[in-house]
Amino acid sequence: MIPYVKIAEATTPEGEPLELIEHDGTFMICSRGEQLMTSFSHGSEETLAELACSPFQPVNQPKVLVGGLGMGYTLAAATKALPGKRARFVVAELTSTIEVWNRTHLKHLNPGLLDDERISVKIQPVQKIIRQARADYHAILLDVDNGPSAFHGNNNNSLYTLEGLREIQHALKGGGILAVWSARRDQAFTKLLRKAGFDVSENAVAAAHKGTKRRTHTIWLARKKIY
Repeated sequence: MIPYVKIAEATTPEGEPLELIEHDGTFMICSRGEQLMTSFSHGSEETLAELACSPFQPVNQPKVLVGGLGMGYTLAAATKALPGKRARFVVAELTSTIEVWNRTHLKHLNPGLLDDERISVKIQPVQKIIRQARADYHAILLDVDNGPSAFHGNNNNSLYTLEGLREIQHALKGGGILAVWSARRDQAFTKLLRKAGFDVSENAVAAAHKGTKRRTHTIWLARKKIY
């Protein structure tokens, strides 16, 4: 039997334990026995970035905010969708150790990603960056927790309230896109996005690009109206 090997551990600012585990070439970040993310299944995270960023390829200097660095797959897909030198990517990551792991134990997953000069990693809550912004971003990508209805971090739920969504509206440019990843469907959240004033589509996408494709995740694309 191939063993599970704990490579490193950390504690989030909220006091939650994190473990980086390797098993048969697959890396996992876990907390209290729950798998938060894995290097095996990340297709939907990449699709999140592709769907949100691709509409802005014609823009001269697109600016994207990514909530959560994770293992870097969402960010890497965003940089590929917007390859221009003038594109800018701001990453909000709550736990500094996650950035360290991406530069060390996990650097082979997306080689050279964090050396990209277009990327700025900020160790602070994504909510803080959103509140400080005024029509700054063409796209905001939220791959935080397991979606609107599952909160690993105590403060994550503020992103998915009506007030939080209206703050995101202020942070987006007219026609800008909020893209939200979720492990499951949530009809109440779809209604809340519409109540906040977004034009919304809810998309079921394959959870992984490899292995079985029967399992799906949900991605909401919410566009800020242009008045």
